[in-house]
Amino acid sequence: MTSFDIESLRFDGKKAFRMEDAATKIDDLYTDDVDYEIQLRHQAAEIADLQTDLYADNRYGLVAIFQAMDAAGKDGTIQHVFTGTNPLGLRITSFKRPTDQELEHDWLWRSWRELPERGTIGVFNRSYYEEVLVVRVHPEILTQSQRLPTARTDDLDKVWKHRFEAIRDVEKHLYRNGFPVIKFFLHVSKEEQADRLIKRIENPEKHWKFDEGDVKERGFWNEYMAAFEEAINETATSNAPWYVIPADDKKNMRLMVSRILLSELKKLPIHKPEVDEERAAALKKLIKVIKEQ
Repeated sequence: MTSFDIESLRFDGKKAFRMEDAATKIDDLYTDDVDYEIQLRHQAAEIADLQTDLYADNRYGLVAIFQAMDAAGKDGTIQHVFTGTNPLGLRITSFKRPTDQELEHDWLWRSWRELPERGTIGVFNRSYYEEVLVVRVHPEILTQSQRLPTARTDDLDKVWKHRFEAIRDVEKHLYRNGFPVIKFFLHVSKEEQADRLIKRIENPEKHWKFDEGDVKERGFWNEYMAAFEEAINETATSNAPWYVIPADDKKNMRLMVSRILLSELKKLPIHKPEVDEERAAALKKLIKVIKEQ
């Protein structure tokens, strides 16, 4: 198994994140497609086993957040990494454009109500970070869609400062209550994104995945990169780290994400339920009852 330096991708507030220094491609972690499939299946099986232990222990939960530009591969990564994980202990939420009901609440409400239960891995495909990314690039959303009072939006610098502060507080609160947060930024290059969007147009079977708005948002690429950089630097902590994943190679990306998830899950002090000899003896007696029914 080819190794990579997990720590080089981890940002926990101890070092500054600079977008211009972040790679979108690294050397392959697999020798060929067969090797990739073997590695991914093995790691997915380990994640499934650890999730079972997490569920049985029922003291901790985990929140995994995926943020990226369009066509970076969030959906496919989530699908492949969690293949085989028991759906009972996996809760996946995809956040799209806010609904009318969601806009009637504060900006954290729709994410807060989707947080996982103890023993469960909650996966957020996009999240409350959209509020300091998309809304940062398009601040008119604050007054037009979110209908915030003008007095609350006169000073935009203060708006972002308060939102970063709220995010740090929420993630600290979750950690203290047994729900660590792991955040992935799938970092795709502008050139690779262009290739993927064009392939969606050229392949009729992928037209359903294409959104004309994605082309418009490409025009704000630099603004998004600046927003991601600041969001990562403002919210990266030791208890809620960011991992910046090179995403130009989808196979590499999936292998990196699954290895990082394994690493983070293994840090949790999960205990398998102890065998109760008295209960075990009582259960054995039920075997006879079942056979006689």
